[in-house]
Amino acid sequence: MHILEFEKPIVELESKIEELRNFSIDKKVNLEHEIRKLEEKLAKMKEQVYNNLTPWQRVQIARHPQRPYTLDYIHLLTTGFTELHGDRLYADDMALIGGFAHLNGLRVVVMGHQKGRDTKENVLRNFGCAHPEGYRKAMRLMKIAEKFNLPVVIFIDTPGAYPGVGAEERGQAQAIASNLKDMVQLTVPIVATIIGEGGSGGALGVGVADKVFILQNAYYSVISPEGCASILWRSSLKAPEAAAALRLVGEDLLKFGIVDEVIPEPAGGAHRGPGAVAESLRKVLLKYLKELSVFPKKELLENRYQKFRVLGHFTAS
Repeated sequence: MHILEFEKPIVELESKIEELRNFSIDKKVNLEHEIRKLEEKLAKMKEQVYNNLTPWQRVQIARHPQRPYTLDYIHLLTTGFTELHGDRLYADDMALIGGFAHLNGLRVVVMGHQKGRDTKENVLRNFGCAHPEGYRKAMRLMKIAEKFNLPVVIFIDTPGAYPGVGAEERGQAQAIASNLKDMVQLTVPIVATIIGEGGSGGALGVGVADKVFILQNAYYSVISPEGCASILWRSSLKAPEAAAALRLVGEDLLKFGIVDEVIPEPAGGAHRGPGAVAESLRKVLLKYLKELSVFPKKELLENRYQKFRVLGHFTAS
């Protein structure tokens, strides 16, 4: 089990309670009063810690290795998922997956970034960092969705687009830019959810949606906290300060109009209750897909354009 630094006191107390329970059963000693007192203390400790998380702690939870990934949500939310492969130009990028599925009987095209659970899978998935072919595959699937008049459901979870030499040689920037242009003009509803990391252009490359949601402990930012700290302070050790300055958590993003809804998570993160998070997400997705389905195509496109056109207000002295 992966334990974050600020969670250690909670885990230690949970372990103590479990030890007392086992001792009580093994030795047939009644320790109910002591256990109850510790459980009350644990509840207060959890409330204190998880209700006062810093932006940097949220980032750490967003990166938790047990956190549900795109394929987990696809299996929890949909039925009949049929994965489609390849961009028909170069290769099949395993960092960005997608295909057909049914969401409560509604036919959709679903896609998203996919990370790995171990070293071997992370190498296969490139740690969720898509290459140009990944973004071209995503757009190929969106065009198929448009052809068959199917809504598009997207899960975003990436540190950023892959910045390697090969990706640049194959047109990483152009692939993302093309997606931005083409997604604005896609004539079917698009809903996107940041489920973990929402890093820079890698996230925005599949993030131009009619409605954008974010899980409570996910983040969405123009740059990673470490990258920002390295630029501003010449030290990645300043990442906590950078995370606070970037205003990258759900509450701030909702206030700025960058996301449309923040979806709650259990105390400690989505990995502590994936089923509950998936059901909350299901309700939000179905609600907004129903709302978006009634708009004529022209109005849908205009609303999407205006949504992104008004972002980035600034004042000048």
